[in-house]
Formats: sequence, C-alpha cells, structure tokens
Amino acid sequence: MAVSRARYVLAGLLLALVGLGAISLWHRAGYYPTLPVSESLDRIELPAGFHIEVYAEGISAARSMTLGAKGTVFVGSTRAGKVYALVDRRHQGHADVITIARGLDKPNGVAFHDGALYVAEVTRILRYDGIEDRLDNPPKPAVINSSLPEQYDHENRFIGFGPDGWLYIGVGAPCNICEPKDPFATIMRMHSDGSGLEVFARGIRNTVGFDWQPQSKDLWFTENGRDLLGDDIPPDELNRASRAGMNFGYPYCHGGFVKDPEFGQKHACSEFTPPALKLPAHVASLGMRFYTGEMFPPAYRNQIFIAEHGSWNRSTPIGDRISLAKINGDKVTYEIFAEGWQVGRRRSGRPVDVLVASDGALLVSDDQAGVVYRISYK
Repeated sequence: MAVSRARYVLAGLLLALVGLGAISLWHRAGYYPTLPVSESLDRIELPAGFHIEVYAEGISAARSMTLGAKGTVFVGSTRAGKVYALVDRRHQGHADVITIARGLDKPNGVAFHDGALYVAEVTRILRYDGIEDRLDNPPKPAVINSSLPEQYDHENRFIGFGPDGWLYIGVGAPCNICEPKDPFATIMRMHSDGSGLEVFARGIRNTVGFDWQPQSKDLWFTENGRDLLGDDIPPDELNRASRAGMNFGYPYCHGGFVKDPEFGQKHACSEFTPPALKLPAHVASLGMRFYTGEMFPPAYRNQIFIAEHGSWNRSTPIGDRISLAKINGDKVTYEIFAEGWQVGRRRSGRPVDVLVASDGALLVSDDQAGVVYRISYK
C-alpha cells in the first residue's frame, strides 16, 4: 500500500511539473480570462428569444450539478474540495450560495436520490441524508462505498441515478492512451446503499457527463477522445448504451473509425459499438442533459444539451460553448446553441455541466469564471 501511495504521489508531482509547463504555454497563448463576467455575457450568442444571466457567483471552480426535490441546485468543486447548495429564495432568477461540505477529495459528481445528496470523491461515494432540510447545518456524510480506484488522470467522477434506481459512476482511463484493466475506462454502477458495485459498460476513455433518454430509458453519455493524434482526430463522442455489457472501443478504436496507432492492430473497429454522434475533435464534451422542461419551445423537448469545456491541445482553439444534439429516430444531428466564451485564443469562461432547473430554465456551470449561468426563454 505504501509503495502504491508513493507511486501515486510521484506521478502527481510529475504531472504537476508538466502542468506548470502547460500553464506557461497557455499563458503565452492567451488562455486566461480577459473579460469580467458581466461583459462576457454580452458576447454570448443564443437563438432568438433566449437570454443568459448569472444565476449564482463566487463558486470556486463550479463543476457538476444536480437538482434536489425542493429545487435546490447542488454543485461540486474539484479544485476547492467543496460542495455548494444554490437556493433562489426570492424566486428572481438569482441564487444564494451555501457551502455544505469542505475538505473533500475532488468532489466532482453529485446526485440526488430519495432525499439524500450523493457526492463522488476520487475513491469514495458519500451520502448526505435529509440535506435540503439542513443546508445551514449539514449532517456528517455516510461513506457508502470506498472501493473506487485511486488514480491521478481522469479522476473526476461523474455520477447519476438511472431509472432503475442504480447509481452510475464514470471511471476514466488512468492515462491518455493505455490498455487498462477493469474498473478503468468504464461506467460502473451500484445500489443506492453502495452494494453490488459492477461494471456496466467498457471501452470508455473518460466520461464526465451522462443522462437517460426519457422515452427509451437508454443511457447516453459524452466521451473525450484521446490526445496527440492531431487537430482533427479523433472526434469526441456522444454514445448510447441500450444494455449492460457494451464496449465502445477504447483504447483500440476511437470515434468508431480511427484505429489507435499503438493498440489498434489488436481489434477491428467493427467489434465495438460506434458513437451515436461524432462530435468535433478536442471540444472536451463534458456534462449533458436531455431537456425535459416546458419553458423552451417544443422543438427542444427531449433533445440533448452538451457542455463543451474547450480544447487545450489544438492549434486552433475549439469548444467553450453549449451544443445541441437533436434526435430524430435513428438520426442524430449537431448544432451550436450558445457560444462566445472564446474569442480567438482568449477565454472568458469554460462550460462544464448543464442542468434543467425546476422552472425549465437551463443552468450552465463554469469552472473558470466560478459562476452558474441561467438560460431562459421568453
């Protein structure tokens, strides 16, 4: 165990050194916020009739979100090690921010089920019972499972409860490209009490967003393609898992057609499930949700909004926007819904997750600007 921990720490130090170099390069390239949030919102382009505003601010590195039964929005923050609750007490489209947990290990994923908030750390799943009645005095969490793998790459867990009552958990590959064993590069699931942990789907490099189609109850999820194959390959993916046991190709095949130069000779792409939709390469597709509200026009109902966090390894930046995947039978099409956080090589924000609020508005978390936006329609 001590050896494993030492390797983990050493690898983390090496990544930190690499990260410092990357930050220096990003700084020279202009990848830093250049506009205050109030001004950057004026640059966001939306379809006619839609409006964007700040819903909550002062949230350190706002990441994944979930909605409580009483309308509370919960937000994880990996960088701050905190979980926040957003409450719009005045019902005016602007929420107060309450910190309900501190000192956690990269608490990215949050999910709500039967009155309890579930929070994903790197190796553990925590449960806060009766949380919406105790926002100002949160209970101590119960540790329902502590057997998730320790890793230093793609360690931000996304979680969500499916229609079957199981808690689903993304477990990314511990690398850019390698041939990992279970449970890496999978989506796992467990019962709400933490028992029965099992692999649901394999061959997934890294997913940080999934949701269930209202009609079919199938699981749809985003997947980040591997790096260092050039600007335009492989594509990011929007995938559909209609049953347990499906394999989506990593590390042998990317995007349904790109054979990996290192591992691709071991398997044909035809052996794996292709993506439902190929997304542009390196957009870093993260959170996604089916739109189930009633505020937006009917054409948006049951379609998928995707948060694109933006590229870091592309000569011409791409992403930093909200896209829309439209489903029509077996055909899925792609279009841009909201953009303007990126101007040339400058960024004023980076969308991470999307969430349908109680009133039907679309909430968007931004871990660079430290805010949650609210997109409404009139």
